[in-house]
Order: sequence, then C-alpha cells, then structure tokens
Amino acid sequence: MNLTAFLVYCIIVTFTPGPTNIVILSSVQHYSMRQAMNYVIGATMAFGLLLGVSAILNRMLAGILPNILSIMQIVGCLYMLYLAYQICRMGSAESREQHPSSFASGLLMQFVNPKVILFTLTVIPSYVLPYYSSPLILTVFVIIITVIGFLAFVAWLMFGSLFRSFLLNHQRAANTIMALFLVYSALMVSGLL
Repeated sequence: MNLTAFLVYCIIVTFTPGPTNIVILSSVQHYSMRQAMNYVIGATMAFGLLLGVSAILNRMLAGILPNILSIMQIVGCLYMLYLAYQICRMGSAESREQHPSSFASGLLMQFVNPKVILFTLTVIPSYVLPYYSSPLILTVFVIIITVIGFLAFVAWLMFGSLFRSFLLNHQRAANTIMALFLVYSALMVSGLL
C-alpha cells in the first residue's frame, strides 16, 4: 500500500473546498462557533458512518466479485481526475446562502453531498482493499479517514476567515496545487506509477 498517496488523497479531498467545508466557512461567518461546531460534529458522524457502510459493502463485493477491486480502482482514479478538473475550474466563493448551522443539518448534508458519497465509495476499495481485508484493519482505516475528515472540518471552522481570504487572493495557485496533488493520487491508484 502506498501510504503517502492514500494520505495525500484523504487530506486533499477533505481539506479542499466542497459543500460541507463551504457551509462550515459560512457558518463561522454568520453564526457562533458553537453552532458551527454542532454542524461539524454532525458532519463528522455522518462521514464516519458513510465510510463504515462503504467499507462493509466494498468488502462484501470483493468477496463476491473478485474483479470489483480493479473496477473500483479505475472508478476511484477517474473520480480523482474529475475532482482535479473541478478544483482547477473552481470559481469564486463570494456568494453564500443563509442556512441553519445545526448538528442535524451537518449530519444530513453528508448524505446528499456528492463529494463525500463518491469519496467514501472509492477510498476504501482504491487504497485499502487491494492490501487488507480484515474487519479490524478496515475499522482502523475508517477511523483514520474519519479523523482526517474531522480535522479538515475543524480547520475550516477555526481558520475559516483566513482560508477564505487566502483562497480569494491566491485562488488560481491554490487550486492548481490541489489539483496536481489529486492527479498524482489518481495515477498512484490507477497502478500506472
């Protein structure tokens, strides 16, 4: 297992702007830190739950259809390339909608967030299942990924205004660097490197 590619992928996907991170940023700016933290806790719980369900389903599929891992690696690679493309063309984050910042909204947001759903469906089969199938090891990876996600959410919470200013002032360079890291991760998952 290429642990570096795995960690780079998890960090890039969870720390890059996406629906959840943008909502956290907006919550910090429009509501209290406490309300935003409730949202973060709900989002983290749903993220971990989605990862756990994904790990169980992908492990079962790997047992039933042994070639599914190769297919999921390809899907994971293509998704990462798609994310890199989206990050490169990402527009300004100026407009924000008003929204409630609660535990329930954080929890529910993850179940309709395509970035999270696709990430949770591809990270385990792309990086973990080709090397490990033990339920204990899969649980450890789910916990590691959930912690990385939580750290990303908290980073957006704590440094929201700083990230917002930086991304607006250096958006093209930041997006290009994040996209290049995703392309690297995609190549590692694909088996081309």
